[in-house]
Amino acid sequence: MKKPAGIPGGLSRFRIDFGYDGTDFQGFAKQPGLRTVQSELLLALEQIFGKDSDDFKMRVAGRTDAGVHALAQVCHIDLTDAQLKRLGRSDFSAQKLNGLLTPDLVVYEVSVAPAGFDARFSAIGRSYRYLIADADSPKSPLTSRYELWHPKVLDVRLMQKAAKGLLGLRDFGAFCKPREGSTTIRELKKIQVTRTEDNIEVYLEADAFCHNMVRSLVGALIAVGEAKLTPEELWDIQKAAKRVSKFKVVAPNGLALTGVFYPADNLLAAQAEKAKNMRSSEEISV
Repeated sequence: MKKPAGIPGGLSRFRIDFGYDGTDFQGFAKQPGLRTVQSELLLALEQIFGKDSDDFKMRVAGRTDAGVHALAQVCHIDLTDAQLKRLGRSDFSAQKLNGLLTPDLVVYEVSVAPAGFDARFSAIGRSYRYLIADADSPKSPLTSRYELWHPKVLDVRLMQKAAKGLLGLRDFGAFCKPREGSTTIRELKKIQVTRTEDNIEVYLEADAFCHNMVRSLVGALIAVGEAKLTPEELWDIQKAAKRVSKFKVVAPNGLALTGVFYPADNLLAAQAEKAKNMRSSEEISV
């Protein structure tokens, strides 16, 4: 591993790429007395570098809820020179971390972060997939942890029609759990509903997703697929940007984070600053 470049405060930043089966985790974020992805990562890091009162300044690309999976998650940590010296002549590696983790949490790569990199704020996009096994899909106990079993046949054609009308920079307040000081304006860049031999896959890609947005959107599309909502009614709900009771927030087990995207290294710092500025309603698509 190359020598880390310093960041303000005399620290060295590392990027960690990893994935997890979220079934037995109470979400990503550390919570007292609960098993979470962050708490397991921190326990492993502490065995290598010793206790850190500031959790190694860990920041993740996107905090997932309890039961949600990740195939391509990213976080960064900052290490002091004293912590790095504890390694001796060995490298800080994925292999070293995996030796301290359970099989449902796997580190793919540990790398020196380029200048300006912030796992959360430097990201320019994220993607998720949601898997549904409806009445026309085969059911298997081996996949039950990773897909929603739905008792009725869903009209995928109607679901895709409705999905296309949601693309663009919009206020997704109807699909987000409000959080003080945060915006519900997001740019939905891609959304596809596809039936495969095994299930229905809903793929979504956006610059970012607010809390519950993906699971709410999937719930709304299921309502369209059951003919409980028309595509036009769904579009009107989105434009109103107010929470409604016409669809459900679906269960977490069908959801997986599949990608986090970053710009070229020379744009990382600028993107991080840009992402910290809250969007206004003047930007949204009509």
